[in-house]
Amino acid sequence: MCERVFYILPTTPMTSSSHFTSPAYNLLPDEIAREIPALGSTSDDPDPVFHVKWFTPDSGFTWYVAEFDPESRIAFGFVVGPFPEWGTFNLAEIEQLRGSLNLPVERDLYFAPCPASKITRDY
Repeated sequence: MCERVFYILPTTPMTSSSHFTSPAYNLLPDEIAREIPALGSTSDDPDPVFHVKWFTPDSGFTWYVAEFDPESRIAFGFVVGPFPEWGTFNLAEIEQLRGSLNLPVERDLYFAPCPASKITRDY
């Protein structure tokens, strides 16, 4: 014979903090943004520096930022996905992206600025 189990729910609403409070979810802190060259300023550099790395923990995309315009929030850099390529991307759109498990894009907190060739040589 089966016993019935009853659960008593709390009478006050439960509160929870967001799971996404890590510094990794602040994709471009001001102190990093100030160090990134303006859009177009490294176009003559054959090996620009990547200043920040963003990635989706639950899908196969990674963004490396070489240039950034704080007004338009447009970045230029290298995107690793199904077809790795150089291009521009919008920070506001990146902040809204979710992977297959609905996880947001994160900033690699341990990434150190490096020449682009260090990353792109593998692609």
